[in-house]
Amino acid sequence: MSAGAATRAERGPYALFFRTVFVRMDPEKAHHFAYEVIRLLGLPVVSSVVGRLCRPHRSLRTEALGQVFPSPFGLAAGFDKDARAIAGLGALGFGHVEVGTVTAIAQDGNPAPRMFRLLPDRAVVNRMGFNNRGAAAAAREITRARRRALPVVGVNIGKSRVVEVDDAVEDYRASARTVARLADYLVVNVSSPNTPGLRGLHEHDRLEPILDAVTAEANGVPVLVKIAPDLTDEQVREIGRFSFERGLAGIVATNTTISRNGLATDPSVVAAAGAGGLSGAPLRQRSLEVLRILRAELPADFCIVSVGGVTTAEDVAERLDAGATLVQGYTGFLFRGPFWARSINRGLRRLRG
Repeated sequence: MSAGAATRAERGPYALFFRTVFVRMDPEKAHHFAYEVIRLLGLPVVSSVVGRLCRPHRSLRTEALGQVFPSPFGLAAGFDKDARAIAGLGALGFGHVEVGTVTAIAQDGNPAPRMFRLLPDRAVVNRMGFNNRGAAAAAREITRARRRALPVVGVNIGKSRVVEVDDAVEDYRASARTVARLADYLVVNVSSPNTPGLRGLHEHDRLEPILDAVTAEANGVPVLVKIAPDLTDEQVREIGRFSFERGLAGIVATNTTISRNGLATDPSVVAAAGAGGLSGAPLRQRSLEVLRILRAELPADFCIVSVGGVTTAEDVAERLDAGATLVQGYTGFLFRGPFWARSINRGLRRLRG
């Protein structure tokens, strides 16, 4: 991220609003407030106006996963867990929206408080625990949204908390069966640190039957797997090879990290936040390393969606130059505000000529 880009991003009405209002609010309540505003942006009259202001330039169109993406930059899973804000997010300029994580069984997630800001690091710790209304409810929302022009829509699916790890295959199968026909692509999430036992599903003997079940239910819809940044380099290579050999369409790299190394935030504040996945700027370097490892291991036409620590157009361009097919962000949305995607798309157009 260039110094100029960082300085520009810290100015403006949203930066003032964030410093004076959002930082005084509980992070999860602030998220819900912003989410409801963005849902309203999806109303037909409003979205048509906002869409004209934020629509990505046609030069940013990207072909991947059998789709034409309006921009290579999209919103990662975690913001729109229930698929209720797709139209508003598309109007704001995201080239794709990955909804979820959804589970076959509706669940409340972990007890609150479960989201914490680390302001000096421009980072967030969360242990939400896949709180969502369930795959069937998400399917109904996507069905309603499909009546209008939308960005590309991916659906991220995870394991229901009440389901034992040994029964995960059928749980993932149920989610895939419910949402696959409505999705432009599916992502199998085995990398969140906030569901007990989930990361153990990275192991090939557990992952293979899950991917086979989801692929069978997908009926031709592209299937990707989302991996953790905390894998060793060799584990990243192994899962890359494994994903390609199993015929997956791609990999989403990476999820949040359990590491707390190198943070600028007061250690007592970090300790008070407790367990959970760390997202935001501190993840940038490891996410970029994982991308480069995967791209060196995999064919050029194998889709890699790079996510983690992406904040500016320069960050997105760096990921694309390093071999990413698509790029996602999420935590930057909190710190940069509603016109974040518009800013990145404009910056990308400038950087890419």
